[in-house]
Amino acid sequence: MRKTLYLLPLVLFLAVASYFAAGLRPGRDPHELPSALIDKALPAFDLPALNEGPNITTDSLKGQVVVINFFASWCVPCKLEHPVLMRLSTKEKLPIIGIAYKDAVEDSRKELAKGGNPYARIGVDRKGAVGFDFGVYGVPETYVVDKSGHIRKRFVGPLNADSVEKELLPLLRELTRS
Repeated sequence: MRKTLYLLPLVLFLAVASYFAAGLRPGRDPHELPSALIDKALPAFDLPALNEGPNITTDSLKGQVVVINFFASWCVPCKLEHPVLMRLSTKEKLPIIGIAYKDAVEDSRKELAKGGNPYARIGVDRKGAVGFDFGVYGVPETYVVDKSGHIRKRFVGPLNADSVEKELLPLLRELTRS
């Protein structure tokens, strides 16, 4: 019994050291939040359009590579991301699907009228149910969906020029070729 008691501090030290070693391993990005939906089918949804037009549904997005961006008019990081999205939609001709997350319809419309609209279509997730199904922690969040309707990448926080050039555009090129 005494030997076991003497080994307890060593076992605890090894457990704590292993935890920190795993967190500090090379190549691990501490800012990346894992998503259980990577390589899984897009959650089923049916959202009313922000502007005129048909509802945005899971089925309406299948057969194409899609970038889905959750945003809100009250979101400060979304305002920082907005110029990047505008460049993607105009310069790269990237069709982005926007989802107005827990936002008043009029507030979303006013914000987009003021800063420009980078979205090909916009759905309204007023209560946040679709965001919950996606696992959205907060806005902005961006998802890349392949032609078969599977989520391939999740970007938490605002997209920036670096993440677009190094991760988003290469992934989109790869997915559109396949």
